[in-house]
Amino acid sequence: MRAAAVPTSPASLTAIFLTHLHSDHTTDFNDVVTMRWAISPQPNPMTVFGPVGTKSFVDTTLKALETDIQYRLAHHDTLNWRPEIMVQEVAQGIVFDNGKVRIVASPTDHRLVHPSLGFRVEAEGRSIVIAGDTVPCDGLDKLCEDADMLVHSVVRKSLVEAVPAKRFRDILDYHSNTEDAGRTASRARIGTLVLNHCVPAPRPGTEEEWIAEAAAHFSGEILVAHDLLRIIV
Repeated sequence: MRAAAVPTSPASLTAIFLTHLHSDHTTDFNDVVTMRWAISPQPNPMTVFGPVGTKSFVDTTLKALETDIQYRLAHHDTLNWRPEIMVQEVAQGIVFDNGKVRIVASPTDHRLVHPSLGFRVEAEGRSIVIAGDTVPCDGLDKLCEDADMLVHSVVRKSLVEAVPAKRFRDILDYHSNTEDAGRTASRARIGTLVLNHCVPAPRPGTEEEWIAEAAAHFSGEILVAHDLLRIIV
């Protein structure tokens, strides 16, 4: 639904990049597969890039969708092909290059969720790094070097520590907090730091508090992401 609001169409997507296979980063994958297949006027294969384990995840998803696939094949006379997904499991280095856009992967550290990846997208002389979920690590630092923008998942440590549920506080074990993100951005000489996938979700009006924690370690521009935010790089 958010893709439709941009607006774009699942049928126009050529590839999907997964940083890791935690459910909060993959839950909508089945919807993309279904809608892209169902509305495409002709067979429209899609490539999925992700860490080792992605092939199993995709195969399992397609198996779960099999009943729905059969319903749609039976209903639509002009739909006579199945969803086609090609998987490339990647670890490090250039994973995509069409002459206009280059995407580089690097391992990150989200253990016990392993392996996990960050991606650096380069186009028209600009670069954006998608960190995904990770603690500070060498792989992320190398990926970020002199990038124009870093989009970094973060937690706010003080708020997480205040929750009286150990299972929730456990997320501090394998996520960067706001200060960690600021330090990573500073080490890598990032232009703009975007705090993304914030946990807990920032209450309206508290965004400057999140920014201030990162700004203690990073002097560049800092933004707190929100749905449908558009940034010119």
